[in-house]
Amino acid sequence: MTSAQVDKEYGGDGTAGGPTGGSTPEEGYERGLGSRQVQMIAIGGAIGVGLFMGAGANIAKAGPSIILMYALAGVVIFFIMRALGELLLYRPVSGSFAEYAREFLGPFFGFATGWTYWLMWVVTGMAELTAAAIYIHFWFPQIPQWVSALVFLVVLFGVNLISVKIFGEVEFWFSMIKVTAIIGMIVIGLGVLTLGFSDAGDTATASNLWAHDGIFPNGIGSSLMTLQGVMFAYLAVELVGVTAGESENPEKTLPKAINTLPWRIIVFYVGALTVILAVVKWTEFSAGASPFVHAFEKMGIPLAAGIVNFVVLTAALSSCNSGMYSTGRMLRDLAANSEAPKLFGRLNSRRTPAFGITVSVALMGIGVVLNYIVPEKAFGYVTSVATAAGVWTWMMILISHIRYRRGVRAGLLPASSFPAPGGSVFSWVAVGFLALVTCLIAYDEDARVSLYVGAVWAVGLLVGWQFLKRRAQRAVAGDPTREYASAE
Repeated sequence: MTSAQVDKEYGGDGTAGGPTGGSTPEEGYERGLGSRQVQMIAIGGAIGVGLFMGAGANIAKAGPSIILMYALAGVVIFFIMRALGELLLYRPVSGSFAEYAREFLGPFFGFATGWTYWLMWVVTGMAELTAAAIYIHFWFPQIPQWVSALVFLVVLFGVNLISVKIFGEVEFWFSMIKVTAIIGMIVIGLGVLTLGFSDAGDTATASNLWAHDGIFPNGIGSSLMTLQGVMFAYLAVELVGVTAGESENPEKTLPKAINTLPWRIIVFYVGALTVILAVVKWTEFSAGASPFVHAFEKMGIPLAAGIVNFVVLTAALSSCNSGMYSTGRMLRDLAANSEAPKLFGRLNSRRTPAFGITVSVALMGIGVVLNYIVPEKAFGYVTSVATAAGVWTWMMILISHIRYRRGVRAGLLPASSFPAPGGSVFSWVAVGFLALVTCLIAYDEDARVSLYVGAVWAVGLLVGWQFLKRRAQRAVAGDPTREYASAE
């Protein structure tokens, strides 16, 4: 391969284009996210419904070994985030995943990644609305799930339309509640284990982690089958990349946010689950109920279960809030590259992509319908689809990083100020792990629906791409009608 060919392949000039060959324009966002907000968005992204709600079903399947599954997945997530961090400091842009896929893999992959990440958050928003409605049942069982889901959808929609500063402030306090609560849960759980107070004091013991049919009570195979659910819990850690275009000082805040990820995983996932499974034996947990709420009910601590339920409710709303934020930004990036209608590229007077957010929220309303039709299955359906979309996004980050490192070694691209340890080696390891997760999704009868949805989605992307290419060709030939134009 000649130097010119390599330069063309890697996009050494830093531009990225869609079918019409356009480049990303000045983004125009308000840099309204301060360091404390970016840090809390990063922390909050590691604590969501996948932990508070999904962990119950995973514990029932894997027993105490679920702690090892979260730890294993957490290591891979750190590899992904360090790969993303290197790319972000090479070129910090909002809509980063799609931009990097476009630059290093080609226009179609940028198009597919942007739309798939958008789909992931629309579907995740449905999951979070479902979970929030379930948590409301704890206090008001007479309120239908769909009613609660609709109210939360409308309120968060209003928050996202106002300004990025309001979004950042709401997300900061949502995350603060989650962080404070989990640390409090760990402290109380350790107190129960060491001092023996509460109703669970007589049975709480570290031996609960291995005494009931061992660490792998249902076999290693059953434990591995939980990985797709575990990976759903980590969706949103990459959200810090979407904030790059609106961070006040991305060169300082982004590396700090990424480097604290291992501690967040150790404390909030491994630490919290270890304490809970020591306080209450794993056989008492089940799908559809938060293990955190159940643990405090078991302890018999007055009002504790209600407080924990409030915390997990804020976790669901926090994730949905983040989803609305990211969908609008990703649609604007697609519009800027002539890969979505130009309406999605416009900012309102508060410099937020209001039209993209509005369309995304309207589609999240499908989750309200699912809560009306199949309330008992809504959460499982949407989480499996979201996980499949998330795996694609992470895969694109990793492969883009591998290609970027190849360009750096060839002397065609500048080195990032935040290089990933091990170069591209750990990115390859993470790619292999994600391939395993995809195989496990295909093997799981309940989760397999996500691959069917993915196949239909892939066909839709291919059809849409061919449509855009034909429009671009007509534009080049002098056709004056161009419905898909670059955003100004």
